[in-house]
Amino acid sequence: MRRAFRNRMALAGAAIVAAIMLLALFAPWITPARYDRADFGAAWQFPSARHWMGTDGVGRDLYSRVVYGSRVSLLVGLSAQAIALGVGLPLGLAAGVLGGRMDFAVMRVVDALTAFPQLLFALLIMVVLGAGLGNILLAIGLRAWIPVCRLVRAQSLREREQEYAEAARAQGAGEVRIVLRHLLPNLLAPVIVAVTLGIPQAIFTEAALSFLGIGIKPPTPSWGQMVGEGVNAIRYYWHLALFPAVMIAVTMAGFVLWGDGLRDVLDPRAQGA
Repeated sequence: MRRAFRNRMALAGAAIVAAIMLLALFAPWITPARYDRADFGAAWQFPSARHWMGTDGVGRDLYSRVVYGSRVSLLVGLSAQAIALGVGLPLGLAAGVLGGRMDFAVMRVVDALTAFPQLLFALLIMVVLGAGLGNILLAIGLRAWIPVCRLVRAQSLREREQEYAEAARAQGAGEVRIVLRHLLPNLLAPVIVAVTLGIPQAIFTEAALSFLGIGIKPPTPSWGQMVGEGVNAIRYYWHLALFPAVMIAVTMAGFVLWGDGLRDVLDPRAQGA
């Protein structure tokens, strides 16, 4: 904890992430109107004291939509990494510890899925299944577990040959006990960093899909969807695309800074730093 509080990068990222989470949590209490409430008499307004970020083409308050859009982005990012952790961790452990046919089978699946770029793979899934939050989680989660699996496998292959693992075997400990009591605790630090850095990638993928019109269904707000809607009128109504684009950039920067900071804090080789 002392090293974490001395790491400015980790603190800055954590502060940004905490602010975004507070926006999502308290959205109903800090927004002046519902995100789907239309007021045609107030359409196409620029930022003002009444509408802090202006309004869109049907008079919906852009600030309210941006705040509620944080819920979608965080839900997608956290859910995708929960899937990645739930699938990648056990498969990586099985491949690294058991080896043999299990390692071969898992890695061939990983190699096959790695051949497809993440955004292209998610795009193909969404074209087949259609737009919707559940389909987005499936499209991103089907490939999000691969980095975690590869990381856990590589770390397991290294850690199982360490002296502490050999000492546990010499004392009669079984493989399951060695994995749970010795290997898994030593794998948590790099896995936490990998999951943290995977969240902004999932958020960006969702924003890209929504920007293309095959992501979140309207009227549910999504930052990528709002950028896509506002980009056609950006010469005149610059605020429609600017504010959601800034939120995407700030959120991704927050998670990246937090992940890089955690990597420095949790790295045992940096203890003397």
